[in-house]
Amino acid sequence: MSFEIFIVHERRLVMSVKIEVNNLIKVFNPQPQKALDLLAKGLSKEQILSETGLTVGVNNVSFTVNEGEIFVIMGLSGSGKSTILRCLNRLIEPSAGAILIDGVDITQLKPQELRQTRQKKLGMVFQQFALLPHRTVLQNTVFGLEIQGADRAAREQKARDCLAMVGLAGWENSYPDELSGGMKQRVGLARALANDPDILLMDEAFSALDPLIREEMQDELLNLQQKMNKTIVFITHDLNEALKIGDQIAFVRDGSLVQVGTAEEIVGSPADDYVAKFARGVDLSRILTLKDIMKRPQPVVQLKDGPNVALKVMKEHGLSSVFVVDRSKRLHGLINADLAIEARQKGVHSLQEVELIEVLALQGNVLVQDILPVIANTKVPLAVVDEEEHLIGIIVRGVVLAALAEAGSSAGKTGGET
Repeated sequence: MSFEIFIVHERRLVMSVKIEVNNLIKVFNPQPQKALDLLAKGLSKEQILSETGLTVGVNNVSFTVNEGEIFVIMGLSGSGKSTILRCLNRLIEPSAGAILIDGVDITQLKPQELRQTRQKKLGMVFQQFALLPHRTVLQNTVFGLEIQGADRAAREQKARDCLAMVGLAGWENSYPDELSGGMKQRVGLARALANDPDILLMDEAFSALDPLIREEMQDELLNLQQKMNKTIVFITHDLNEALKIGDQIAFVRDGSLVQVGTAEEIVGSPADDYVAKFARGVDLSRILTLKDIMKRPQPVVQLKDGPNVALKVMKEHGLSSVFVVDRSKRLHGLINADLAIEARQKGVHSLQEVELIEVLALQGNVLVQDILPVIANTKVPLAVVDEEEHLIGIIVRGVVLAALAEAGSSAGKTGGET
């Protein structure tokens, strides 16, 4: 029996806090104090605008981003998500609050110190590519290193390496008007990576792309993250995009933080109607993992058992097959009734002597969407194993369909509470 093999996106372990944002406020006025005083008294953004004419873009936002994490900030247009991002590198100056990167509050940095932090720690990828039309792909990619005064040969080699990493080897001498939208965004990503920043800030980086190209770029970002383990803050208004790439998702409304959580927490327990409306119609197969829907691996038989034991277990539980494990619960295969009967007729006394049925064994963090084609075509259950191949659960077609139906029903009820 043959099975399709899936390569699964697996997040690295989080090591430490990389970015810490505390009580961030942005008032769009060079003299924000009146608005800050009113915020401290508990007035809303709308009340402050009415009384003073001052616009509060970000209202007392706090969150942390862990090292190696993809942190997604999402909300409707005008919610303040891009303003928050641009405060992280002080392209927009915060009116109050603290932004700590590796423990250093960048709101207190002098201009020269800020430039060094931007050059060494921060890279930015924009929605509209921001490529220089008179420069080639290579020249656009080396731009940041050129400003830093890096040696020409060294910077060009670094740029070529980054272009190859994003799939643009051979396009070094082309100009932006010769590239597709997806290719332009790859150049922008390569340019940001060329400086080897610890942190990537991505402002609606894929939203201008066609849907298919957008999905390709999402996959490309996840592949690059596997290799480089950057800390990424990603802005989007698309929940499916956020669910696909985000380790943590922050919802922003009217400049305020509404909810921060994992994909499962956002869809399963939305904080309010605003978040729930986003969650309506979400493809739950994109966030449910095998561990979420697996059944306990009972019953099983052991290698030391014989075919009579296997047949007895199948009869008692109304099954036509059963998984076979060793004493340590390591999976060895599957035996069905026909195979067990044949082994008994041959006088076999131990399942170690039987050529067991091969089964596809996957780890618990595999997404349900990745096994749907297999579920549709296989007649035997799938096994869920840990890193040492110990059997921890089983997946059958009915379980998958029931889990998706139940989760979809729950999400629909939650989303309907308006």
